[in-house]
Amino acid sequence: MMHLKQIIIAATALSLGLVACNEGKHRNPGRIYAPDMTYARSYEYYSENPNFSDSSNARMPVTGTIARGHSLPDHLMEGDTNAYKTFTTPEKFSDDDLEEGKRLFNIYCAICHGEKMDGNGPLYASGKFAAMPANLLGPNYLHMPVGQIYYTIKFGKNAMGSYSSQLNTRQRWLVIAYIKQHQAGNGGAPFTMGLGSGAPATAATAKASDSTATSKSGTSGSM
Repeated sequence: MMHLKQIIIAATALSLGLVACNEGKHRNPGRIYAPDMTYARSYEYYSENPNFSDSSNARMPVTGTIARGHSLPDHLMEGDTNAYKTFTTPEKFSDDDLEEGKRLFNIYCAICHGEKMDGNGPLYASGKFAAMPANLLGPNYLHMPVGQIYYTIKFGKNAMGSYSSQLNTRQRWLVIAYIKQHQAGNGGAPFTMGLGSGAPATAATAKASDSTATSKSGTSGSM
């Protein structure tokens, strides 16, 4: 008798579940006071969109476009010893961008590499480092590819740890732009506003904001 009662209860619950999942009533809340708060005006992803001939809402990006905030490359993978050799960006940096790069360099890099990039930073001068940090104006670094510098900032090298948590993608490129500008003034390759094939430097057109407003501070090492 008890077994039959359990079967009846289970059957009733299953019936109620099937009724509750009815496609026509599942999203019908009944009388609505404020429809805009119940039904979104935007199309949900993977839902039908009557504005397109195929009714699809999941579409590929328009050819030749870049997602907002992704104009600067950051696709280097740790352990890839070839990609960084051609890794660069055509982004054009303003004078204010370079000034921001200098500020970031002095915060995160100068403690080891020195404000003059000669490797004689305060941490090394204090005697706390047995080995001298990289002299970015030396022959081994003066013509270093920007991709190799980016790789080092992102993943670290030797005594220098990764700075991926201290510097976001754009901040890393600003630091590199400043380094390359400084190297150009000390015998390095001529610096252009774009690290790839950008145009020659021009006057700044907009003030750069403080890009470290939400960044965490850290300590430097050798590149």
